[in-house]
Formats: sequence, structure tokens, C-alpha cells
Amino acid sequence: MDHYDSQQTNDYMQPEEDWDRDLLLDPAWEKQQRKTFTAWCNSHLRKAGTQIENIEEDFRDGLKLMLLLEVISGERLAKPERGKMRVHKISNVNKALDFIASKGVKLVSIGAEEIVDGNVKMTLGMIWTIILRFAIQDISVEETSAKEGLLLWCQRKTAPYKNVNIQNFHISWKDGLGFCALIHRHRPELIDYGKLRKDDPLTNLNTAFDVAEKYLDIPKMLDAEDIVGTARPDEKAIMTYVSSFYHAFSGAQKAETAANRICKVLAVNQENEQLMEDYEKLASDLLEWIRRTIPWLENRAPENTMHAMQQKLEDFRDYRRLHKPPKVQEKCQLEINFNTLQTKLRLSNRPAFMPSEGRMVSDINNAWGCLEQAEKGYEEWLLNEIRRLERLDHLAEKFRQKASIHEAWTDGKEAMLRQKDYETATLSEIKALLKKHEAFESDLAAHQDRVEQIAAIAQELNELDYYDSPSVNARCQKICDQWDNLGALTQKRREALERTEKLLETIDQLYLEYAKRAAPFNNWMEGAMEDLQDTFIVHAIEEVQGLTTAHEQFKATLPDADKERLAILGIHNEVSKIVQTYHVNMAGTNPYTTITPQEINGKWDHVRQLVPRRDQALTEEHARQQHNERLRKQFGAQANVIGPWIQTKMEEIGRISIEMHGTLEDQLSHLRQYEKSIVNYKPKIDQLEGDHQLIQEALIFDNKHTNYTMEHIRVGWEQLLTTIARTINEVENQILTRDAKGISQEQMNEFRASFNHFDRDHSGTLGPEEFKACLISLGYDIGNDPQKKTGMMDTDDFRACLISMGYNMGEAEFARIMSIVDPNRLGVVTFQAFIDFMSRETADTDTADQVMASFKILAGDKNYITVDELRRELPPDQAEYCIARMAPYTGPDAVPGALDYMSFSTALYGESDL
Repeated sequence: MDHYDSQQTNDYMQPEEDWDRDLLLDPAWEKQQRKTFTAWCNSHLRKAGTQIENIEEDFRDGLKLMLLLEVISGERLAKPERGKMRVHKISNVNKALDFIASKGVKLVSIGAEEIVDGNVKMTLGMIWTIILRFAIQDISVEETSAKEGLLLWCQRKTAPYKNVNIQNFHISWKDGLGFCALIHRHRPELIDYGKLRKDDPLTNLNTAFDVAEKYLDIPKMLDAEDIVGTARPDEKAIMTYVSSFYHAFSGAQKAETAANRICKVLAVNQENEQLMEDYEKLASDLLEWIRRTIPWLENRAPENTMHAMQQKLEDFRDYRRLHKPPKVQEKCQLEINFNTLQTKLRLSNRPAFMPSEGRMVSDINNAWGCLEQAEKGYEEWLLNEIRRLERLDHLAEKFRQKASIHEAWTDGKEAMLRQKDYETATLSEIKALLKKHEAFESDLAAHQDRVEQIAAIAQELNELDYYDSPSVNARCQKICDQWDNLGALTQKRREALERTEKLLETIDQLYLEYAKRAAPFNNWMEGAMEDLQDTFIVHAIEEVQGLTTAHEQFKATLPDADKERLAILGIHNEVSKIVQTYHVNMAGTNPYTTITPQEINGKWDHVRQLVPRRDQALTEEHARQQHNERLRKQFGAQANVIGPWIQTKMEEIGRISIEMHGTLEDQLSHLRQYEKSIVNYKPKIDQLEGDHQLIQEALIFDNKHTNYTMEHIRVGWEQLLTTIARTINEVENQILTRDAKGISQEQMNEFRASFNHFDRDHSGTLGPEEFKACLISLGYDIGNDPQKKTGMMDTDDFRACLISMGYNMGEAEFARIMSIVDPNRLGVVTFQAFIDFMSRETADTDTADQVMASFKILAGDKNYITVDELRRELPPDQAEYCIARMAPYTGPDAVPGALDYMSFSTALYGESDL
């Protein structure tokens, strides 16, 4: 009664408050309530041989009110006052109201004076309170409130009937089909339901009222005309009348309870089957994606061009940013679904779920590990390949420039060296030829370094596996062969000129001096032009500054070079002066060299033009490196904030999962708040991704401003999301286990306290020695076997633990328990499995025997059940579920269409095959 008092007070206050509003809104309801409540009272008063005619008048003296309460409660009230005075009437009514209050009913605004005065509203409210307490309160279907339970009972009973949809206690009953359906469901012989029409509510209502009064002893409490003529019939009148049907058919409640139990069991089975199908599909899709992705990541075939390699890098960036994150979430969700399904199967006393071969969680984790291994180093390989191709392109261009300059220089040199002009030359011409040859040898020696550079570049291109190495090698070989031939021809011509030199006596010293000074100066200018046009690759401001310093040093040598140029031109001018002075016939050319003053001036002008271009190129590169440095600092500043933030969140989640602050619901709420704050942090990760993309597009390969890489941040972020999701799932499963097994919050705290006490490093796990100490503290003697330090119990340990706790069993019983706690036959028992087993031993869960007994009730104590019985007692979808899976009954008492519910019940709990 104490429990009733604590929960029912508010339930009665609400109907009374509704009562005041209803009477004010629709006076027509008062008429319905008068008739209904009067008929209800008379249905009980007639047991005492009396009745009432006017509900507000006949209860004024309190005598019949007290009599009514004695009839419906079966208890004796205090002796009534027999006087006719007002004080006697008030005393009798107060005795009745006190009795009602003693039953846990709180009467709001109802006093004895109003009843004695014949207040209609208060009298009806009092009768409604009595009806609620003694006719409706005890109605309960699946742990619902009285009103909800009565409504659910009506919905269940009328579900198979066409055009009946009970949603409330007013307009759902206006057409009368609901009342007829309730009668036909329990007494189908009383009403021909197939002849009823929804568009004839008066006939339907009168039929139901007449049949109920004649055959079910339910008085006629309503008028069909009032119900049809009212937009919204009075809810309390309908509830009062419907409750009479409930009590009249209460004999069928036992079958209803049995059907409810079967429905509950079947619903659990259907839900678990759907979860299994969802797991199989999600696992299959994820494994297929991994199978397609791994070959792509393992492909290390290099490309020949920068564009192709950069496209590969872009594809990999899309994979890490767009394609992989959803799959990480799918993998995490798959593990959560698997754990939830196993928990539900365990709590509902079902066998553990074994996925199809190759689709276990361990199989998916192994496949994911292969994916991670294939992915590891792929981005680093791409960047190294880009660096290599960049270096190759630079070397190839440098090779082409040097080769072109050399080939231009050697053009015609072989023909010149093969000339026999010295054979018919004069003495002065011979002398000139000899000096010219000396100048050529000087020029040839100056070009030796260039040839060696060309060969070295070609060798480096071969070592770096340049895709066009064959053409480079062919060109380099041609240059080397030609160089060897030039050396041989030069030596042969020198020998011929030296033989002729003895015949020559004079030489023009000025031309010789010009040739000797012009050749190296020309070579210096060619080298300067080559250096000024040389391309460069730098990755830091310091490298640019080094190039700028070298360039400034070169510019400092230009004044001296200009003096040398003027000196060389002065020699040529002196020759011209001598020729003009002495009328020497030199044909206007220098016999010792082909380098003309015009060529020197032209190359000098070209050098002067290249200097400012070089200045501009270095300035632009300096600006680019400054921009790259800003990108490094910007990325480093954000990474140095995000990295520690992720680590801090990981530590906070770990602390929440092992601490015992509040209930499991408080921990779950706290974890969800953390999950929300973590998800809200995602824009900062995306912003960092954008900065990282800018760094990669700028080909920046190092960053001294932070130790965090984008890959570190990505992996940390993914681990953070996975950790919070797994932790929330663990707490949800703990709540599910606690509620299903009846474990109190104090017990859960005690389990967690024991665990935390031995988790000395706060890692969230127990090592073998810690686990051993924990078991000893719970009364389990582990012994000193050094092999039993795995954090789990083997078969012998578990058996000894059970015996020490009072279990006395044989081999068969122990084998049964091991099949429960170790369904995979691994030979070990985890702590969670041990706790689940102990909880299941003491919990009140459905069993195969209970389901079998429920089916036997529905079958009328027969050893079989028919299709019609299933469809009559169960909802349509669950009835068809049973019909499709039950085997035909083959016993000696079988009839056509009989179904075997015993084997079906056993198969639901994994004790046999369907």
C-alpha cells in the first residue's frame, strides 16, 4: 500500500483537474457521465438489493455512498449516522471520503458539504475518483499506467478487426465497432461482426449495448444517440464502460499474459536477426573496400613526369581526407554493433553470434591492419619521387644547356684542324698559324672542364634512373668521342706546325697577344653567361641568400673585367694602327684567333643584360621562400595547439572511464558532452588540412617550427573519435547489463572500485599480476603457478573458483557452464564472462521452459498448437513468424495442421535446431 500511495497521488489529481475543465467546456458530457456513473453504481448497489435514481440526490445523506464503498471494496466502514439532520449527513459523507483517502486517493477540492448540498460537479468527480481507484487502477498491461494499460488492452484485442483503430477513449468509439470487436473477440457467437457497417454507428452501438447487458451482465451505461450526437464523447464515461468489459473478460487474462510473453521473446529474436543481417552486410562491404584499396596503395610504380606524380599525390590526399574517414567510422560502428548484439544475445539468454567465415571482428581488424601497412610510407614515397623527378628535370636541362654550348663551340673545329693551309702559306702565315694553333690549344684546355661536367651530369642522370637516359647517353658519348678526336687532331696539327716553324721567322706579337688575352676573356664571358642563365632550386631562405652573396661577388669583378676588355680592344686597336701606319696586308682578320672585337663587345653587352635578370630572379625566389616560411609558421602554430589538445582529451576520456563519479548515466552524460565538444573541434582540423595542402602545393618538405606532421594529427584525431565512441559503448553496455541483470548501482561501483584499486598505472587494464591480486582479494586462491598470469582463468582455475563459491558439479554440468562462458572454446574465461555468468545465475530471464509453458496455455493444454490459435492470440506479424518456423507436430494425438511449439521454443534458446 505504501508503494501505491507514493505513485498514485498525482495520477488522481490530474483526472480531477481535467474534470473541472471538461464540465466547463462541454455540458453535454455531464449528461453522459450522469447516466454512465449511475449505471455503474447500480451495477454494484444491486448486489446489496438497492439502487439510485438521481446521482446527486441519492448520495446526499451518505448512506448509499457508504454502502457502495462497502460493496466494491469488500470491507466494512464505520457505523453510519441514522439521523436526518445536515450534521448527520456530513458525518456519513466524511466517513466515506475518509475511507477513499485511506486507499491512497488524494481528493482535490471535494468536500462533504458539496456532496450534501447536491453539487453535481463535485458528486460526479467523487464517483469518477471511486471508479479510478476500484475499477481502473489495477488494470496493467506490460507495466503501463492504468489508463495506458486499458488502452493497450483494447488495441491488442481489436487489432485483427477491419475498420477498428482504437487510439483514445472518445472519438475512437463513436462508430460502435470497437465495442462490437471486444465482444466478438471473446464471445464470437454473440455478434455477427461481418454484417456490421461503419456508416451505421447507431445500430452498432445499440447492438453492443444490448448484447453486453443481456449476455455479459454489463448494464447499459451509455446512450447511442448521445455518443453519435456528440463531437467528442466523454472520455471518463467511455473508460468506465470499457473497464466493465475488461473485468468481464478478465478470465482471458491468463492467455493474454502468455501471448505477451511469447510476443516479447519473438520480438527479441526478430530484432537480433535483423542486427545479425546488418552486421554481415556492413562487414562484407567494408572488407570489399579494403580489398580494392590495398593493391592501389601497394603500387609503387614511379611515373616519368612531375605532373603524373603530383596527380598521384592529389589522389592520395583525397583518399586520406574524403574516402578513408567514413570507412574509419564504419569500422568503429561495426565493432559497436557487434558488441551491442552480443550483449543483447547474452542478456536474452541466447547463444553468442558467430559471423560468417572471414567476417569476424578479428578478420576485419586484420584486413584493416594490412590496409594501414600498405598505406604506411606511401605518401613519403610520393614526395621522394617528386623530389627525384624535380632533380632529374633540373639535371636534364643543365645537361642540354652545356651540351648545346659545347656542340656550338666544337662545330667546325675538326674541319679546321684537318686543313693543310700551312703547306702553301708564307713564313708569316706559318707563324700566324702556329700562334693560332697555340691559342686553340689554350681554348681546348679551357673546355676540358665543361666536357667533364657534361659526363658527370650524364652519369648522375643514369644513377637516378632518368627515363630518357638512352638519348642522354648517346649524346654524351658523341661529345666524348668528338672530344677525343679533337685532341688527336690538335696534337697532329701541332706536330705539323712545329715542323714548319723552323722555316718561319717572324710573327705579329700584337695579334698573338690579342689572341692570348681574348681567348680566356671570351671563355670567362661564356662561363659568366652560362652561370647567369643557370637555373637553381632552393628550399630555404639561407640558400637564396648564399646565391645572392655569390652573385654580388661576381658583380664586384665586373669593373676589372671591363678593364681587361678595354685592354684587349686596345691591343686590337694597336694592330689596326700599325696596319694603317705600315700598310700591312692582313686582309682585315687576326690570323691567331677568330674572336673579334665585335664578338667580345656583343658577349659583354649580353653579360651586362643578364646581371639584372639574375637580380630579379633571386629577388623573386627570396620572396617565395619568405612566403613558404610564413606557411611553415602558420601550420606550426596550429599544430602545436591541436596536437596537445588531442592528447589532453584522450587522457580526460581515460580518466572518466575509470573514475566512479556519479552513476553510469552520469558518466554516459559526461562522455556525450565530451563527444559533442570533440565533434565541434572538427573545423580546426579542417583548417589545418587546408594549411597542410598549401604547404604541399608549395613543395615544402620540412618545418622546424613544429614536431607535429599532418599524419600525426590525422592519426590522433581518428584515435580520439574511436576512443570516445568505444568508451560510450562500454558504458551503455554496462547500463544494459546492470538493468537487465538487476545489478544495483552500489554493486557496479564495487566492481569498478576493485578494478581501479589494482589498476595502479591508470591504464584502464589489468596486467597478469594485477588481475591475480584482484581475484585473490575477491576470495579466489590463484596459487603460485607462474603460467597463470594472463588476466584470465583457464578451465581448471574457473572450476576451482566455482567450487570454492559453493558449486558442486560433475563433468556434464561443468561442460555446460564452460559452453556458456567460453562459446568460442578458447580454453580461457574473461572477467566479463565470469560476471555475466554469475549475473545470469541469479537473474529472472526467460527460458525455453517458460516459453513452452506459455504456448501450452494458448493451446489449451494440448501438446500442439494450431494456425488458427496462433493467429487469434498473437499479433499478425509474430503469428506468421511462428507459423513459418514451427515444424509439424507428429505425436500420436496430432491433428491436421498441428504445429510443434516445443521444438520451436527449445530452438529459440539454441538448445536444438529449428
